[in-house]
Amino acid sequence: MSIYTVPFVINGEERHAENTFDVTSPDTGKVVHQCGIATEKDAVAAVEAAAAASQQWRDTSAAERRDIFLRAAEIMNNRRKELAQYVIDELGAAAAWAEFNINLTIDMYKDVAGRVAAVEGTIPPCAPGTSAMLVKEPYGVVLAMAPWNAPYILGTRSVLFPLAAGCTVVFKGSESSPRTHRSIVSVLNEAGVPKGVINYLVTDPAHAPSVTKSLIANPAVKKINFTGSTAVGKIIAEMAGQHLKPLVLELGGKAPAIVWEDADLDLAAQQCALGAFFFSGQICMSTEKIVVHKKVSEAFQEKLRVTIEQMFPSKGDALVLINARSVDKSKKLIKDAVSKGGVLLNGDVDAEESSKTRLRPIIVSKVTPEMDLYQQESFGPSASLIEVGSEEEALRVANDTEYGLTSAIFTEDLKTAFRIAKGIETGAVHINSMTIHDEMTLPHGGAKASGYGRFNALTGVEEWVRTKIITWKN
Repeated sequence: MSIYTVPFVINGEERHAENTFDVTSPDTGKVVHQCGIATEKDAVAAVEAAAAASQQWRDTSAAERRDIFLRAAEIMNNRRKELAQYVIDELGAAAAWAEFNINLTIDMYKDVAGRVAAVEGTIPPCAPGTSAMLVKEPYGVVLAMAPWNAPYILGTRSVLFPLAAGCTVVFKGSESSPRTHRSIVSVLNEAGVPKGVINYLVTDPAHAPSVTKSLIANPAVKKINFTGSTAVGKIIAEMAGQHLKPLVLELGGKAPAIVWEDADLDLAAQQCALGAFFFSGQICMSTEKIVVHKKVSEAFQEKLRVTIEQMFPSKGDALVLINARSVDKSKKLIKDAVSKGGVLLNGDVDAEESSKTRLRPIIVSKVTPEMDLYQQESFGPSASLIEVGSEEEALRVANDTEYGLTSAIFTEDLKTAFRIAKGIETGAVHINSMTIHDEMTLPHGGAKASGYGRFNALTGVEEWVRTKIITWKN
């Protein structure tokens, strides 16, 4: 029996590449399917298809687009079992993570369907004898690039908001989740998106630089969105800057959670453990710095240890990461911290697991700025715990990072919470809940090296329209 090969989708038709690569399950180590390797020629074809379909799509009514997105939500729900299995196979994820992705994506389709008609122009006041109107027009062809870790949520939002605004899309999926990302296009095509409006391709790491450069440089591409690491985001931004193309970037994070002296420690322990280790810490919003007031640090640490054992029992299976490199990176950061005086509060960095893609939750206390773990995003199941004695110190530690995506504060005093929240340099602050929080009504994005621009809500739709002024003499 031949193994399935994930195709590209260009102008509504499946296209199979000459060369392929294996997609391997991080959980079992087995090849689950293969995927085509896109070339610059494929990139050109995808952009040409999107450009050819642009006028037709921008001329569709808001009602037509709304109905397509509502059908997509229904289709995704009907195909739930199939779609969940792709996530489980490609990411080694638990069924709960697949369901979470599907549920939030269905909500996204419904929410955006209701916002399509909300993009409006205005008639501003002008000088005597002159009138004007401000109209909002779709950019045109958009290049969307999404990562593997929350594949339905991040993949769908990368294409859905531009589509809602009347743009056509070239969607460059992740080599780690190609079939999952391919199914996003399948759902939209089944829902009635016309040929060429959304085009899909994937390539391998060796060809990614040339293919991405070709896509960005293509004159027909008018705006770009990228979700991924800050390191790659800087490269994308530099390429786009050479062509003066605007971007929406959602990049890495080093999310702090501040546990204050009056916090509900049971709640804080639960939310910090979940925020740090949900989906093995492979979320840009994962809790990476736990900043604890000295007065409650000892009590909190004990509750945190107990909570971690309850949520992720040491006698159960270790957490699965996307590949062995991610495990090695986390271990390297932890070992560096311990060698410089850090203390393991939870976990064993030298533990042997059933595969090289597994690692159990680890907390390191007494972390200082000299340690790599203090500054670098681990993107794995590890977090640092740092004690502070004042609000000023808490804010200094929380902000002492290049990142600024999200954060959390645990306190029973709302005035304290608001005061600290105003001082944290992040795109979101969550009071008495974990750093991981994403819902469709809230604009989502970061500060500093966590990117710029916003997804979600009406703001997320209006990222993909530009204003035009039309004047006339009365």
